[in-house]
Amino acid sequence: MINRLSAPVHTAPTAIVGAVLLLLNLSLPNTVLAQQASYTVPRTADGKPDLQGLWTNNTITPLERPARFEGKPTLTAEEQRAWEQQIADRTAEADLPSDPNRPAPTKDQIDLEDSYNNFWFDDGTTVAVYNGEPRTSLVVDPADGRVPAPTAAARARMDMAAEERRLRPSDGPESRSLAERCLLSFGSSSGPPMLPILYNNYYQIVQSPGYVMILVEMVHDARIIRIDDEPLPAALQPWLGDSIGRWEGETLVVETHNFHPLQTYRGSADQFRTTERFTRVGPDTINYSFTVNDPDTFTSAWTAEIPMIRTDNKMYEYACHEGNYALPGILAGTRVEEREAGANQ
Repeated sequence: MINRLSAPVHTAPTAIVGAVLLLLNLSLPNTVLAQQASYTVPRTADGKPDLQGLWTNNTITPLERPARFEGKPTLTAEEQRAWEQQIADRTAEADLPSDPNRPAPTKDQIDLEDSYNNFWFDDGTTVAVYNGEPRTSLVVDPADGRVPAPTAAARARMDMAAEERRLRPSDGPESRSLAERCLLSFGSSSGPPMLPILYNNYYQIVQSPGYVMILVEMVHDARIIRIDDEPLPAALQPWLGDSIGRWEGETLVVETHNFHPLQTYRGSADQFRTTERFTRVGPDTINYSFTVNDPDTFTSAWTAEIPMIRTDNKMYEYACHEGNYALPGILAGTRVEEREAGANQ
């Protein structure tokens, strides 16, 4: 994990020009798109577009459009600067030293803000700019920038899962979440779809003939995409799904299905499928988009677009369970509660 305040990102010439244009109130999108159109993507040894490198997708733009931006898919230059300044001010305040004389919080007061100090968070400092447009949401379809409503079947599945967690929260390690057991990242960081989360938003892409590998900083998941290959047998259900890629011009298109049944996204079912597109549009930018299609879960398909920005920083190991005594403690505590409940019957 890299502290965002000490993690400079290589600045693309496009970004510099864009910043100047914003200050001059000129038309950024057309200029950036023209520069992107003239960009020649480098090739790998086997002649494919070169996506390799270390990239980050962190951004202050949320997945779904905030209510204050209803009906407004993009921002003006002034609105973008104001939002980013608001985040910068909030970050500066959060980075102030804690009061050493403050009392310990009570059990009811503890929340996410008490879990880590601000050093650990890496949730972005800038608005997501995609094809020159400062976006108010990552979701672009439906037009309202919101994930479609769940189906009745999905709501029933989610209610049943919540009730199961309430009744049997700690029967065994399998009762705990995949993220808590360090099997997969939380929040669909590893994906697909690959979404920015609170921290560890680095991805290393490595290509070889017939394969593209994406190493995810969070829980060091390694996702292997097979190019122009046949699907795996239905009985094989990888944690990150069965990803098959193909090249459409300069774009890597990846279809993923047949996820492990315990890996769900927003209550997804066995028909959950993603279509991702990776297009390098500049020396330091990959346009990443994905479409989710799951008729048993969402009332319609939906699409999001996220810029991935190249970084010259390093990716370090994420040792998820190192020195972690919480999981055995939770299970042991539940066994004590069960014995005490049995003794009182």
